[in-house]
Amino acid sequence: MAAALLSSLAATPGAAATAGHIRLAPLARHRVISPDGRITHSTSSNWAGYAATGATFTSVSASWVQPSVTCTSSTAYSSFWIGLDGDGSNSVEQTGSEADCSGGRAQYYSWYEMYPAYPVNYSNAVSAGDHFTATVSVSGTTYTLTLSDTTQGWTKTTTKRQSGLADASAEVIAEAPSSSSGVLPLAHFSTASFSNATANGQAIGNYGPDKINMASGSTTKATTSALSGGTAFSVTWNHS
Repeated sequence: MAAALLSSLAATPGAAATAGHIRLAPLARHRVISPDGRITHSTSSNWAGYAATGATFTSVSASWVQPSVTCTSSTAYSSFWIGLDGDGSNSVEQTGSEADCSGGRAQYYSWYEMYPAYPVNYSNAVSAGDHFTATVSVSGTTYTLTLSDTTQGWTKTTTKRQSGLADASAEVIAEAPSSSSGVLPLAHFSTASFSNATANGQAIGNYGPDKINMASGSTTKATTSALSGGTAFSVTWNHS
């Protein structure tokens, strides 16, 4: 499992007060390999979704509907994002949305992260049911992370320069965030529906991507559907 480091993420409007200690971490998984050496699917302790590998990736894009969360008195977290790297590398360039539970209340917000740097929250309003579109791209050493909430009518574009990153994977993911003590409890989110998932301008399905289910031991936490049309799928919550 990749080390999950404690973040000092500053609280922003719309973010759960307890969300100051979370980080979106690289993939930690067990792979299933076919006789021809191809990865057919994986089980991960923190990711569910699809990850494309086997090429140099300069862009990834997708759309999704912000899931709602059903909250009890327990604190729990869930993230929905697109990114480059993180599958077999120790960096991830990513942007997405969050649905957490704190004090019995749902908290929704959005963010970007250039892991292992700390994540940064956006202050823009986010609500359950909002429609998001996002793109992460790289040209040379310049990374552009764009996130749009088309329901609320806002777009955030962040540009970062960083050299030496692998650009070796592209992914569309639902995640259980992590802290210094490991993977945090997964919030009970409604089914996450992703569409228009592309890598390098092509359907992500063209890369024979790794289908990832989230599990802890024998407990399945979230299940990923088959790809529809090479670009659409859903992730279903099963267990915290």
